Amino acid sequence: MEDMNATQEKIISAQTGQPVSFETMMADIGQAAVIYVGEQHTDAAHHAAQLKVIRALFESHSDMSVGMEMFAGIYQPVLDMWTAGKLDETAFLRKTHWYANWRFDYGLYREILNFIQENRICLVGLNIPFHIPPKISTGGLDSLPDDDKRYLPENIDLQDSGHRAYLEAIFKQHSFAHGRNHFEDFYAAQCLWEDAMAESVAKHLHGKKMIVLAGGGHISHRYGIPNRAFRRTQAPFKTILPISDEREADLTSADYLWILPSQSHKKRL
Repeated sequence: MEDMNATQEKIISAQTGQPVSFETMMADIGQAAVIYVGEQHTDAAHHAAQLKVIRALFESHSDMSVGMEMFAGIYQPVLDMWTAGKLDETAFLRKTHWYANWRFDYGLYREILNFIQENRICLVGLNIPFHIPPKISTGGLDSLPDDDKRYLPENIDLQDSGHRAYLEAIFKQHSFAHGRNHFEDFYAAQCLWEDAMAESVAKHLHGKKMIVLAGGGHISHRYGIPNRAFRRTQAPFKTILPISDEREADLTSADYLWILPSQSHKKRL
């Protein structure tokens, strides 16, 4: 018997609240300079959706770039080597220290990164070195060593009341271990993270289209990377959030909500 509660794939336009086709969504988002596609990191369906967007945009904009939260900017020379086809997968994983930094199963991202390499698409590392945000969330910005401060973005916005309320609600839902019990430090780390990635988007945009792949929390309600990158560039953007349950759909959280049957089965290593 068919499961009446099974999730059916559907794309909902936040503007109308109605389902739209993939082609209709692409025609709209193709007008933007930056397209953000979120993810639950361990959900294979979300990564398949990201690849579908990349493939479709590449057909009309072969000079596009893909910015990824999964790599820190310090690895840009390695990412350039990957795009140029100068590295195989084993060397790429070793040189980016994938399993020391990102740690999620590389298999979830393999098809995306293979498509990028096969088509010589510019791959951009958006993130700050991964050891920095935890230091701030447990000790505050002032505690950061000078060697780490050189990686900070020029501006860190701590004044967005909507973003603060959004993250405070998340903070209160969790029992933060390892000393993460001060919201102000936690919030400073999150804002640093967002502004660092937004600064990377602005630095690498170069008047061409960019698809940004990042966790949904960095994209939801546009508080994180999208608004902060826009303040730096004034470049128009669109946001897409894959979700696994239509009952969780919040039309204020993105331009498009992509409901997908969950394929989350990989654990962080």
